[in-house]
Amino acid sequence: MELGIHLPHIGRKASPDSIRRAAIQAEALGLTDVWVSEHIIVPKDGGYPPSPNFWDPVLTLTWAAACTSRVRLGTSVLVLPLRHPLPLAKELATLQNLSKGRLILGGGVGWLEAEFDALGVPFKERGRRMDEGIAMMKAVWTQDPVSFDAKYIPSVIHEMRSQPRPEKPIPIWIGGSSDAAIARALRLDGWHGSRVRPENAADTVKKFRAVRPGPDFTISLRININEGNVDDTRAALAAYKTAGVDHVMAAPEDRDIEVYLKTVERFVMAGEGL
Repeated sequence: MELGIHLPHIGRKASPDSIRRAAIQAEALGLTDVWVSEHIIVPKDGGYPPSPNFWDPVLTLTWAAACTSRVRLGTSVLVLPLRHPLPLAKELATLQNLSKGRLILGGGVGWLEAEFDALGVPFKERGRRMDEGIAMMKAVWTQDPVSFDAKYIPSVIHEMRSQPRPEKPIPIWIGGSSDAAIARALRLDGWHGSRVRPENAADTVKKFRAVRPGPDFTISLRININEGNVDDTRAALAAYKTAGVDHVMAAPEDRDIEVYLKTVERFVMAGEGL
């Protein structure tokens, strides 16, 4: 089972030095990948997310890529309906090539309606826009010239060109637990879920493997951790592995970067030998 870690690009611990130190540490400790999340704009006093200080995910991963050479680079997750697919496709293709093929695109439909309103994106169309956006990006990444008939995204593409294209395919993992999200994930390369307790993981894995039994589909889970009991974390990781989960990404909840780094060390210790 592969293990990844969430980078400190949110809240008061976010800084260029914190992100660099965390990425270098992850690679040195043998973790498989580093991850980022996304909110573009959030309501004042909204309660969640707890901080409005979200550094841009694609730029953060580019910074992390520049100071590492091996760890993969993942998004957990990009709110795809909030972004126009054409500039995003360009950004992701560029990052994929700059990092020599290390990118994983985790995508989700989003849930914060006020954020959609601020960006002028119809909240009730987010699922359809996400599906169309993914199809548009895949067309741009694989066709030259490209034509694409868009229905929900304002876009007219007829015999046009966009380079660079990704030198290696970008795997797409879908977040979310709704029926639509699960169906969307099964059409793509993986599922990046959350809030799955260890005792429920086996049933979740069986549901996906009934449709996608092969190694071309990844089952990934996101968990929260903090500076606590290593035995509890190790027991959870062991249960996920036994259930057949392929990948676990841990998001440290610690607000101080020094504590964050210690928590990552303890997480790696908990996963040793699994």
